[in-house]
Amino acid sequence: MNIQLTNWFKAAAMITALTTTGCTTISTENTQMRPDATQPPIIIAHRGASGYLPEHTLEAAILAFSQGADFIEQDLVLSKDGELIVLHDIHLERTTDVEQKFPLRARDDGRFYAIDFTLAELKTLIVHERHTAAGQAVFKDRYTGNAPFRLATFEEQIVLINQLNQLHDKNVGLYPEIKAPAWHINEGQDISQVTLAMLRKHQLDSANAAVYLQCFDFNELKRIKKELNANVKLVQLLAENSWNESTNDYNYLRSSAGLTEIAEIAAGVGPWLGHLVDPANGQITPLVSNAKQLGLKVHPYTFRADQLPPGLSAQQTSTLLFEVLAVEGIFSDHTDVSKKLLSELKLNTTQ
Repeated sequence: MNIQLTNWFKAAAMITALTTTGCTTISTENTQMRPDATQPPIIIAHRGASGYLPEHTLEAAILAFSQGADFIEQDLVLSKDGELIVLHDIHLERTTDVEQKFPLRARDDGRFYAIDFTLAELKTLIVHERHTAAGQAVFKDRYTGNAPFRLATFEEQIVLINQLNQLHDKNVGLYPEIKAPAWHINEGQDISQVTLAMLRKHQLDSANAAVYLQCFDFNELKRIKKELNANVKLVQLLAENSWNESTNDYNYLRSSAGLTEIAEIAAGVGPWLGHLVDPANGQITPLVSNAKQLGLKVHPYTFRADQLPPGLSAQQTSTLLFEVLAVEGIFSDHTDVSKKLLSELKLNTTQ
């Protein structure tokens, strides 16, 4: 999801005109200004406070909570002994010291897979800022310390956020993502069943719970709803086919017909920022307006204060997302920045 956005300059010019002239409407077919909503847009802490601390650690979740996140995301993979681990990848070497701790445990492809390690083994690993295959920081201006951060289980994050909510009289929600469900099935483990069992253990498999369950695999999302009888709110993540997130055709899923199918299963969609502006001409695409017409909430990913769309400032990006497109929420690496930008737009925002 770190693919560089291109050709946003026409959108930038449009947003510049909006912010400098004080206009409240834009005569563009696929834009829609936000009405006086009863539910304000939400800020989803993308992998916790990942702009400041190593992603998905308990410390990153605590910081995101303190920064005012409305929801905190947990990507989920399984350990060898069937425990839900909060980890963005099915591999370990980009965010942990697994190569130093277990140098002989890589598969033939040279990768270290979480599912090959027990929870006890995974708990010995130190989590660091995300690195490339060459060992260089993906975000060079982020955390560079060497504190002993550890991997967390999904249940640890559930309990932590629940306790923080009780202590601070809040209702910060969970936004788990089931990672690579078909791959997990091929490895002999049903991650969707395990995830639903955990949500049910904590009375969170409910449409009224402050939980969204997301997945890139539409076939799996349908299974979760129809065969596993999930009640939790579901979100279909949208990707590019070249990313190989699943066997789904994402070009179809982003079409009107695809969104209609999604609306039969899910409460919302999570498009990539690059899906909101046509890379060929810089014009806003119809994806958001089409989704909204079907009653789907739209939660794009990912706002990064240190990796903004070319030609757009942080304020312009916020204006595009919340005023022009009127999305119901965004994934953000920088919750504090996103909350501040929302307050400056004077929208109905949560406190």
